[in-house]
Amino acid sequence: MLPWRRLLRPLAVLTLAAAALVAPTGAAQAASAPSSGWNDWSCKPSAAHPRPVVLVHGTFGNSVDNWLGFAPYLVHRGYCVYSLDYGQLPGVPLFNGLGPIDKSAGQLQVFVDKVLASTGAKKTDLVGHSQGGMMPNYYLKFLGGGPKVNALIGLAPDNHGTTLDGLTQLLPYFPGAEDLISSATPGLADQIAGSPFITKLNAGGDTVAGVQYTVIATKYDEVVTPYRSAFLQGANVRNVVLQDLCPLDLSEHVAIGLTDRIAWHEAVNSLDPAHATRTTCASVFE
Repeated sequence: MLPWRRLLRPLAVLTLAAAALVAPTGAAQAASAPSSGWNDWSCKPSAAHPRPVVLVHGTFGNSVDNWLGFAPYLVHRGYCVYSLDYGQLPGVPLFNGLGPIDKSAGQLQVFVDKVLASTGAKKTDLVGHSQGGMMPNYYLKFLGGGPKVNALIGLAPDNHGTTLDGLTQLLPYFPGAEDLISSATPGLADQIAGSPFITKLNAGGDTVAGVQYTVIATKYDEVVTPYRSAFLQGANVRNVVLQDLCPLDLSEHVAIGLTDRIAWHEAVNSLDPAHATRTTCASVFE
């Protein structure tokens, strides 16, 4: 990749942050948008798939747009599937995941309890994209979520924060920039590598006992950098690089969650390891 393209990608992310702050307040809320087969509160898990799946969107995402591909993919395979909105900022519609991440984890806690009460299941599985693959670990470690979750599967999660291709290291050279990000979009500030949130999240080990973790990363990730910062350490962890499954897969940070059926096939393997099948380039046709 040409150096100028590597620079433009993180700049585009920061541009999105600015756009979120000035988004029109009259837009419809994502929570009211229709879904296709998921968030069906009458769904009861089957013997084949006894645990409901909760999908956790990424930064700037929402419960519908982030999962227009993957949620129907799971429903078609017989899963009860649910998604939530979290991390909303006042006056900023549609673009979620911008609030303090510890507060967002509290929203996930409430939602998981609602799903378990509705389905009658004792545990759920969580699949998250980007921040949505990292934030649930706060719920597991600090909000008592461990006993309620069987597996956490992250698609390009920023488990150890991100440098945005080194762009975050420039913040000290712009007086007031760090304070502005922290006050205006605390969810972004929390995700910077070395932030107090990331330090607390990973203190004492990456995982909790009893939960199975899968991280699916892409070496073309331009948001979570370096991409291996997504990986977790622990006996109950499986770290996967997408290109090790299919060298032809060029998916970057956004595509791995929104459109990549190879990543989705590997996620389903983690949801149902007893019936896992090999993930290859041909998985795109399954």
